[in-house]
Amino acid sequence: MKYIVKLFPEITIKSKPVRKRFIQRLQSNLQITLKRIDDDIRVSLFWDKLEVVLPQEKIEHREALCDAMAKAPGIQSFIEVVEYPLGSFHEAYEHAFAAYKERVSGKTFKVRVKRSGKHDFKSTDLERYIGGGILQHGDSLGVDVHSPDVYVDLEVKGEKLFVFNRIYAGLGGYPLGTQEPVLSLISGGFDSVVSSYMTMRRGSKTHFLFFNLGGKAHQMGVEQVALHLWQQYGSCARVKFVSVPFAEVVGDILQNVHHSYMGVVLKRQMMRAAEKVADHMKIDALVTGESIAQVSSQTLPNLAVIDRSTTKIIIRPLITTDKQEIVDRTKALGCFDLVASIPEYCGVISDRPTTRAKLEKVEAEELNLDSAILERALEQVRSTKIDDIVKNLEAKAEIDVLSKVSENQKIVDIRAPHEQEKKPLNMPGCDILLTPFYELEAQMQHWSDEFEYLLYCEKGVMSQLHAQNLQEKGVLNVKVYRPE
Repeated sequence: MKYIVKLFPEITIKSKPVRKRFIQRLQSNLQITLKRIDDDIRVSLFWDKLEVVLPQEKIEHREALCDAMAKAPGIQSFIEVVEYPLGSFHEAYEHAFAAYKERVSGKTFKVRVKRSGKHDFKSTDLERYIGGGILQHGDSLGVDVHSPDVYVDLEVKGEKLFVFNRIYAGLGGYPLGTQEPVLSLISGGFDSVVSSYMTMRRGSKTHFLFFNLGGKAHQMGVEQVALHLWQQYGSCARVKFVSVPFAEVVGDILQNVHHSYMGVVLKRQMMRAAEKVADHMKIDALVTGESIAQVSSQTLPNLAVIDRSTTKIIIRPLITTDKQEIVDRTKALGCFDLVASIPEYCGVISDRPTTRAKLEKVEAEELNLDSAILERALEQVRSTKIDDIVKNLEAKAEIDVLSKVSENQKIVDIRAPHEQEKKPLNMPGCDILLTPFYELEAQMQHWSDEFEYLLYCEKGVMSQLHAQNLQEKGVLNVKVYRPE
């Protein structure tokens, strides 16, 4: 089975050298991603498109392949094409009718044939024959050559016939790695997650910077979000997850800064720390999820004062986006439940925050801070390759991973509800508890000491993280289930 990959339109208007570089990067990205699905998937490069070929004997990978391509930045759309020997006009009609019968039902249509090579017929001859057959044997509303509801697309290339079976929407944007890298400040909240995704979609390798205010549980939740984003939309690039302990910095601000300036000062301290991390990583731009006036620290005067704390470019992809749009985007990204489950660790709370901070006043308040505290936080920075989060977890966690279930064990499916519905865990004879990860701590209160509970998720990442967390809290009858 073949797929024709159409490029994001902005790529096609670039100069020849830039366009070539972008297409080559997209090809490389797809090869890296699709190789994880099957080694035999081939990605071929052309001037105006890519072609991806899935061997017919590997058709079971079709869904995974389509899902991966739909989430690869740089693709506008891709078309599933079924290849046949050219044969007769009637054979061509039969192939086309089988593919389009349901789609033209109750709709108008038009047949389009693209032809290359030497043949004793014209493209219009084949179009008329196929169109007549569909009109006669289908239940369409008829042919409309000007504005049809459905295009019946085919291609004749030499002695081969290609039927365009289905068109999938792509992610758009630029291929990952075609733009300079950025460092995204991610808290695990809706705003920072969506802004990180948007820079990934725009082609920037997006590293994650996390300021830890809530201890290990907070970091574990944010790691899961970052890992989800990377696995879904950026796994062709190696990026880092950087953690900075910031609780002591917040304590310094709470004790020594006037309450009306706490929020702005905290953001400026974060920017100073982010600049040091970015310098070490040779990155020129920081990314935040701020939106105009969403909270008091995000008014234009306050943002201007915050910007003065760093020489780095601060990119704010969501600067004019409404909150509901941001929340809706996390649902489309498949991480709404995960983000909603992470508690908000509010660093500083002010009853009367300023919305028009003055730089000289902020700088005067900052003179009361202990500079050594920020320096200590920077000395404790921890940088981890994003794909090593799971490896590090497995290296330090003594959690049993089982592939079979005994009588005294129950499986706990911790996937989000939509994942449970899409791919139900079919285990006849096993007791399966449907407990989304964000309900684990509440539901484990009802667990019995008579049973062992095996956490399950599709990739084994979240189950490992949550099992470790529960064991550290004294819940020892928990393990991980990974089917063979």
